[in-house]
Amino acid sequence: MSKLGTFTRRTFLIGSAAIAGGIAFGTYKYLTPADNPLLDGLKEGEAALTPFVKIDANGVTLITPRADKGQGVYSLQAMLLAEELDVDPYQVTLSPGKPSLAYYNGAVMDEAMPGFGDVIGKLLGFQITGGSSTVPDLYQRLRMAGAVARETLKMAASVVYNVPLEALTTENGFVILPDERAISYQELAPSAANIAPQNEVTLRPASQWRYLGKPHQRLDTLAKSTGTQNYGIDMQADNMVYASVRANPGLGAPVKSFNASSAKKMRGVKRVMPITNGVAVVADNTWRAFKAVNAIEIEWQPAPYPANSAQMWQVLENHIQPEFENIQRLDNGRVEQVLAGGTPTELVSAEYRTPYLAHAPLEPMNATVLITDTRIDIWTGTQIPRFIENHVAQLTGYAKANIHLHVLPMGGSFGRRLEDTYVLQAVEIAMAMKGTPVKMTWSREEDMSHDYPRPMTLARAKGRVSNGQVVAMDMQLVSASLMASWFGRIDNALPGPDATITTGADDQPYGIEHYRVTGYKAPEMVPISSWRSVGASQNGFYHESFLDELIVQAGADPMAERIRLCNDPVADQVLATLAELANWQGSMPSKNRGRGVAMTRSFGVACAYVVDVTNTPAGIRIDKVYIVADVGLVLDPVNVEAQLFGAAIWGLGHAINCELTYDNYAPQQTNYHQYQGMRLNQVPEFHIKVLENNQSIKGIGEPGVPPAAPALANAIFAATGKRIRELPMNKTVSFI
Repeated sequence: MSKLGTFTRRTFLIGSAAIAGGIAFGTYKYLTPADNPLLDGLKEGEAALTPFVKIDANGVTLITPRADKGQGVYSLQAMLLAEELDVDPYQVTLSPGKPSLAYYNGAVMDEAMPGFGDVIGKLLGFQITGGSSTVPDLYQRLRMAGAVARETLKMAASVVYNVPLEALTTENGFVILPDERAISYQELAPSAANIAPQNEVTLRPASQWRYLGKPHQRLDTLAKSTGTQNYGIDMQADNMVYASVRANPGLGAPVKSFNASSAKKMRGVKRVMPITNGVAVVADNTWRAFKAVNAIEIEWQPAPYPANSAQMWQVLENHIQPEFENIQRLDNGRVEQVLAGGTPTELVSAEYRTPYLAHAPLEPMNATVLITDTRIDIWTGTQIPRFIENHVAQLTGYAKANIHLHVLPMGGSFGRRLEDTYVLQAVEIAMAMKGTPVKMTWSREEDMSHDYPRPMTLARAKGRVSNGQVVAMDMQLVSASLMASWFGRIDNALPGPDATITTGADDQPYGIEHYRVTGYKAPEMVPISSWRSVGASQNGFYHESFLDELIVQAGADPMAERIRLCNDPVADQVLATLAELANWQGSMPSKNRGRGVAMTRSFGVACAYVVDVTNTPAGIRIDKVYIVADVGLVLDPVNVEAQLFGAAIWGLGHAINCELTYDNYAPQQTNYHQYQGMRLNQVPEFHIKVLENNQSIKGIGEPGVPPAAPALANAIFAATGKRIRELPMNKTVSFI
């Protein structure tokens, strides 16, 4: 391979990346090109034309480095590459690739630090899946990668067959010569590997797209429909043993003592060993490991946070004070003066609460690890592959070059696999059993008890109405910082205030004349993390519920007043379309029936709901849900609708039923019978419409969640007169 070829391929990715801002101390590092990981160990006849495309005698492999948690991003990444490379995405091999800086996420931090996402993502080596960032981050990068590979293959054909480059075309994995001979990409790969990539490329216009913008079947549909998809929990290896653990349910606290005499006598048990903050059992199958680890008598040390939920709520109440202010990005008009005036009937105040919430994905956390004297192999599903590499290297002393992480599909996550405790536990066990592959699986109870949940939060709000309109709104939000908690676990400090404490409230498309949102930071209690839609998941409930209270107090129509207040043309069109889709005629269609509306802009997407309910003698029935969202450009209309369906059922189910409460430092809900999502018989009729007016392309995995809870709460108020200010809603009303 020529030196020129090697250099230019290594520089391709970063050379084409946007340079946003620039931090003085990090500019050099930010501009330093990332290596192409596919070049490591490349064999004769193989070509790695960009970090995302590898071609050998067996065919084309597309690298899809963002994790697939069921949201379909392996398929979408493949479509972006295939569209420009000109291959059939159903005829190629997909691989998540190996962890690499080349696959850093330049968009995931945009929500918390607008304008600095690419810089932060590169400098911190964030190869992360989350924050609905896959599409905005990779929409341009993957198409560029596909186009560069395509044009490089054409150049190789031009040289080999001595024909003008301009006379060549491509079609389904072949370069077509002027005499209509078709030369496969595999045949051209050895020649392409020895010429410089053609970085000056023109992307195909949308009018010529064959895959993007059209409905298509996901590439993993057959495997998932036939039960042949291999998730992490399906991993098998010769001579494998099976492990499970019990760690202190008070997160971060150690073991005081344990007695494993009974467990050691149980059938199939091979080893019992202490691990960090807990005890592990190795057995000849997972079920026996579960049974044995639960037979161990363990005395725990107390955790370093309040012991129960009542004490935790008190911590939040104590920190919604000026000296604990974290961030205030919105302060318009004369809020103090306006709230001090007016008549008592023009003023509204309220307090809201949302609880800790578990992620509770269907597949419990698991990892399979094989350690030898020279290397470590790890098979698991993860959203943070590079951080796992770093932590395993710290734990074991092995060089990162000798740690091989094999990323597998996940049975759900919702942010759960932004953590790696389960992987490190599996590595601890495997270190004691060198040469033997160890599959460590958490029980459902261990999984929910050791989740890093969505934080519990509290909001206080005041507002004023005048002459039938909302004129002032002041929200105070308090929470521990989930970003500080998570950054600490990945060995970094949060660079600035935590914007997620107020996102979904201080960035809404409303032009209320006197308008303020302030966030307060409480100390960390239970270690916390990102949950689907992050800060907007609770702040959307607060903002849209209290806005509804003000609108009702003003005597205005909830839809019409939101449209009057809206100051963003994209969001305004979302509301107008929603009103038409739902045939909005008011919030009370008839006796015992109510309609609620809510809109939250999160991750750059305005998403609005109308929820219809009936107040029956047996409880609230959710009849219909209407959803409108604007993602800027729809790459797969079927998948966008699927994401909104899922978000609605997820958001409504958690709003109705779910919470984690704590006693003696541990969550009291440890399995699905205590933490129920929406039942099949509760699922309403859906009507969904997706718009494309947004100037930027956006992801849709998360924005569909935040409006669900407030729209339902507002509908219940319209039907019953009961204002719901605390989740879950089954504390206030019953559901059928």
